[in-house]
Amino acid sequence: MWGYLTLLPIFLALWAIAGVWIVFGIAVANRTVNLSQGFPYISICGSYPPQSCIFSQVLNMGAALAAWICIVRYHQLRDWGVGTCFNQLTLWSGLICALGTSIVGNFQEKNQKPTHLVGAFLAFIPGNIYFWLQFLQSWRMSSLRQPGEPWIRPLRLGLCGLCTLLIMATSDCPALSAAALGRRCL
Repeated sequence: MWGYLTLLPIFLALWAIAGVWIVFGIAVANRTVNLSQGFPYISICGSYPPQSCIFSQVLNMGAALAAWICIVRYHQLRDWGVGTCFNQLTLWSGLICALGTSIVGNFQEKNQKPTHLVGAFLAFIPGNIYFWLQFLQSWRMSSLRQPGEPWIRPLRLGLCGLCTLLIMATSDCPALSAAALGRRCL
């Protein structure tokens, strides 16, 4: 029934990967970032023109695709009989993630850092929550007839855990950073 819509996540992934590397390549070619000082965050690369325009367009298109994917997934899960409240919570966390992605693209770090950071928070934290909610829904739906191989749920669990660990590792908050976690464990 869903046909070509199953290609949306693949297109989003390819779009985002290509866009990030194009913005990075332009930033390096323009010498707006110095690789001898370390590998820059993509937000630094996308802060200066002309790559800032491409960065904004890539993230806005990515946000629109992500919102579309969240809506399609909401309807898909509704058709499979998933409860409305949990499904709506998942939808809204995905839509907030898409909004945060758009904010990140439109308010570059160099020009509007506080707004950029709010957008990054809205992109990463509700986005990670969206992934975990999708995992929990697939686990709860194990008794329902649904398409997909049995290895999908463990893969989702691993990817959700990896995503959470990477957010914690790149956090500027000392309580969440990987170094702080390592020191606490010793």
